[in-house]
Amino acid sequence: MKITSVEFVLSAGGVRECPPGPMIEIAVSGRSNVGKSSLLNSLVGRKAIAKVSGTPGKTQRLNYFLVNQRFHLVDLPGYGFAKAPESMRAQWRRMMQGYLRERGQLKAMIQLVDSRHEPSREDCEMVRWLQDEGMPFVLVATKIDKLRAGQRLTAMRTITRVLELPASQPIVQHSSEAGDGRGELLAWIGETLESVAEPHP
Repeated sequence: MKITSVEFVLSAGGVRECPPGPMIEIAVSGRSNVGKSSLLNSLVGRKAIAKVSGTPGKTQRLNYFLVNQRFHLVDLPGYGFAKAPESMRAQWRRMMQGYLRERGQLKAMIQLVDSRHEPSREDCEMVRWLQDEGMPFVLVATKIDKLRAGQRLTAMRTITRVLELPASQPIVQHSSEAGDGRGELLAWIGETLESVAEPHP
């Protein structure tokens, strides 16, 4: 798959503010500071289509990007940021639960984990939800360039074990700096769009 166009659409505070219509949505999920914005920028080939912040947890809304006039990439709020007030974390949880449960246009997820750390409890919960719901997803290990070659295999084994993934579950090793994994991720998006697209009238 080749990305030829991308534009920011809107920032929604909940399901009711999401764009109307049947357009397919692929959401990007992960812990705060996992590198979602960097991955999005790398994926679409733009330097700042998604804002990269030095403050984890800054993304607090559902940010929509229209890609190739064909589907929406949705940048979800990062989870697990302990310094946010409990009231704000509760608000994020409600928004996320509403989106994941009610948004019929959501057809697949790009689930991010930090390759340098063991997956968190929230990572495990999200992957378990995806599996229970039968939601197509690809697991992406970010910041792979921060690991030496000998550490990468150990990191992938740890991620597989902690998330209780089947041996058949592929893990895309991604680096926004070096571009590693971008081609694999684009190929997965292309295949996913073909598998979930509804025939045009």
